[in-house]
Amino acid sequence: MTRIERKSDKVALKELLGADEDYLRTLVAAVVETTLEAEMAAALGAEKGERTQERLGYRSGYYRRSLVTRVGTLELRVPQDREGLFSTRLFERYQRSEKALVGALAEMYVQGVSTRKVKAITEELCGHSFSASAISQINKRLDKELAAFAARRLSEPYPYLILDARYERVREAGVISSQAVQIAIGVDWEGRRNVLAVELANRESRSSWKDFLLGLRERGLHGVEFVVSDDHPGLVAAIREVLPEAAWQRCYVHFLRNALDYVPRKVDDDCLQELRWFYDRRELSEVRQDLARWLTKWQAKYPKLTDWVEAHIEDTLTYYRLPQQHHKHMKSTNMLERLNQELKRRTHVVRIFPSSESCLRLIRALAVETHENWLEGTRYLNMAHLIEHKKEARRQIEQADAA
Repeated sequence: MTRIERKSDKVALKELLGADEDYLRTLVAAVVETTLEAEMAAALGAEKGERTQERLGYRSGYYRRSLVTRVGTLELRVPQDREGLFSTRLFERYQRSEKALVGALAEMYVQGVSTRKVKAITEELCGHSFSASAISQINKRLDKELAAFAARRLSEPYPYLILDARYERVREAGVISSQAVQIAIGVDWEGRRNVLAVELANRESRSSWKDFLLGLRERGLHGVEFVVSDDHPGLVAAIREVLPEAAWQRCYVHFLRNALDYVPRKVDDDCLQELRWFYDRRELSEVRQDLARWLTKWQAKYPKLTDWVEAHIEDTLTYYRLPQQHHKHMKSTNMLERLNQELKRRTHVVRIFPSSESCLRLIRALAVETHENWLEGTRYLNMAHLIEHKKEARRQIEQADAA
């Protein structure tokens, strides 16, 4: 992103916040109501107005509910079902992450590093100025619960593990730096996604990722068969050292982005689109045939690209070891990317965290929210497909040995 684009984004954000005094309250209410609708759809097994035999019940309008938050009182329309069975813990969860956000903003103001806009927002959020004791009270309500989440035992096996990092700007000792937010998501044998860990590191390195993975192992992580990540050298090295028994899948989305480094800035042909199509094939044999034709077709025009693809594409095809039904979900880190986008949407209000502690507090609170929603929602994957796939692979091996 260029400096002009960044400046434009900042101006747009300031205009958006300044144009409507109730902007924050309206935004939060919309997010909460959208989440309530999603929870109701999951509970009934059908979207609003959807006709399906799997439907578990029917909607019955809405009731009004007031939710007191730091952005003011929200007047919400809460969906209800005919049998009166639907209930939500969203209000409890929302208040937890909302308090973490307020704590971070408040700490910025107390330390004297906030902008005029942040000062205005924090006073609107809490209705008064901030003291160190007030901030301490806000944060103490969260830290114990979040620490328990971060240290909990991982008793169940997680055959699938997805790893990635994003960056947040943090002020430490008067210096602003980018710190890596390391995140691990596991899929258990029930096919449900779990946020396993969220940690901060000064940078992505072999040692920081190794410590992260060893921390997971110490908490009981086991049964990992397949790991998805980008190709950051430190991360890949740590995976191979700590989880040598697991197959590694290089995220194909990151791979395609990296491919842009090996072609001219403006590519006006189908070269990259054809490369993208490889990942829609059902069988690995089809990919190999397409790859051979693609290399022959584009070698003369883009020799750097074709040489690079030929040398590295195998790492992006590991997912063909899995049942075909899992390919879409396990060939990339998109599952985690969507979580990262949600984190970014919520943390951009702070922009520069006043400390590592406040940064980690807010992100973990949001991660707990997501984790609980995943566990109570529908299954992400049908793991029976993996069980049958492994049985079939064993049968083929036994038949080959017998022959």
